[in-house]
Amino acid sequence: MKVSIIIPVYNEVSTIREILARVRSSPIEKEIVVVDDGSTDGTRDLLAQENSPDTRIVMHRRNQGKGVAIRTGLKHAAGDYVLIQDADLEYDPADYELLLRPILRGKATVVYGSRFLGEHKAMLFWHSVGNRLLTLTTNVLYDSTLTDMETCYKLIPTDLIRQIPLRARRFDFEPEITAKILKRGHRIYEVPISYAGREPHEGKKISWRDGFPALLSLIKYRFID
Repeated sequence: MKVSIIIPVYNEVSTIREILARVRSSPIEKEIVVVDDGSTDGTRDLLAQENSPDTRIVMHRRNQGKGVAIRTGLKHAAGDYVLIQDADLEYDPADYELLLRPILRGKATVVYGSRFLGEHKAMLFWHSVGNRLLTLTTNVLYDSTLTDMETCYKLIPTDLIRQIPLRARRFDFEPEITAKILKRGHRIYEVPISYAGREPHEGKKISWRDGFPALLSLIKYRFID
């Protein structure tokens, strides 16, 4: 089973080489699709030097948002499954095998990696509250028992995700894809993953302001597709 690792990138010059090295070190069968979303800090110059046969580099002329970058990556994905990997070092590719295990054992179709079930660096208080409130809202609206709806690590069959109309442009990708998977009757299997969150001064881009569009997405997609 081949996994397409989609890496949306925006201004990650200090981490892009390290994350690519970590992804490549994973023993799973994979391809890597990097979508640079209009970086202006030198990330594009580093990506232009990449020539690995397992890596495809796609460039956006201007910044359009994480959701758009993921949708671009999906157009180039050739694996049986898709997994999103942020370009920073918050999520560890060493956990890929944990995500794949329930699928290989026939226990699941869609697998999420939960930061709240595994070892993790303590989040900022309001980030943690926001994550848990959005997850609670997901569970109430869609009759689920998730612990981490906002996780980056979502392992989804390529055929399934391509059947889902995606409209998110920014960080509202997470609630949109989760809502639409649950509405289609797929129970999401969670496994514990490690997490080392960045601080805002270290380049973390998502903020409390992104919680409101996420909440609206959860409510909206409960009633429309």
